[in-house]
Amino acid sequence: MKKLLVTLASLILALVLAAAPALAAGKKDPLAAWKPKFDPSGAEYTYILSNISHPVIEGIAAGYRIRDAVWEKSKGRLYVDFRPLAQLGGEKDVIAKLKLGAVQGMMASSVAAANVADRLGVVNLPYVVDTFDKLDKFRNDPELWVPFANSALSKGIMVADITGYGTYGWATTAPVRNLEDAKKINFRIAQAPVNADTYKAWGLKFTVMPWPDVPQALQTGVINGLDHTAIVCNITKKFTIAKYFTQLDYAQGLFIHLINKRWFDR
Repeated sequence: MKKLLVTLASLILALVLAAAPALAAGKKDPLAAWKPKFDPSGAEYTYILSNISHPVIEGIAAGYRIRDAVWEKSKGRLYVDFRPLAQLGGEKDVIAKLKLGAVQGMMASSVAAANVADRLGVVNLPYVVDTFDKLDKFRNDPELWVPFANSALSKGIMVADITGYGTYGWATTAPVRNLEDAKKINFRIAQAPVNADTYKAWGLKFTVMPWPDVPQALQTGVINGLDHTAIVCNITKKFTIAKYFTQLDYAQGLFIHLINKRWFDR
């Protein structure tokens, strides 16, 4: 009997090992469509640019357009190594790497960017920059934009520009029809003081959590709602569990392009 079990275990192991290459080959690269059409191996400099979300969203795909434009304008000297999908970790971790210079650039969500400088969180205050007209005015008015863009210089961080990813609302496992319904939800919010202050002012329950931890937290019931944009929730399949969406439009979802100034000045 023991010999039979050993033989069976060996057979199972052999089958698993034989199947592994096929499974690996069948696994699709989610970023295959965005591979560069040039060989970056000869670049003199490399600029690692991080982002937490998926480039199928136009505001995130901008990272690849930056890569291609910089490659062309630098004549192949500078390669922007764009890393979306949280390849380098959660945003708070990447901000720490950015300050150290281990990462040279980051398209940080505006909520997370408030951890770099308080003023960067102003765009996430409810109903301050909540429409495209307000956003255009904010970006194109030097009196508004310059103090915002310069607010992180004391931390060694430059603000280059912004891109968008929709307007904020609530994805929840139960419908939210009014404030009383909302008070029954434990919302996941980003690791940002501006969000925590907002939810405290609204009198709502919340859990601060890195974005990569959200899928498991939703599945296990640690949270039953999240504060994000509809397009991000749809693309990242949050609606498979949190099937209800409340369109609040209280803020624009923005990615702020942060650059390590020490690297830039070299």
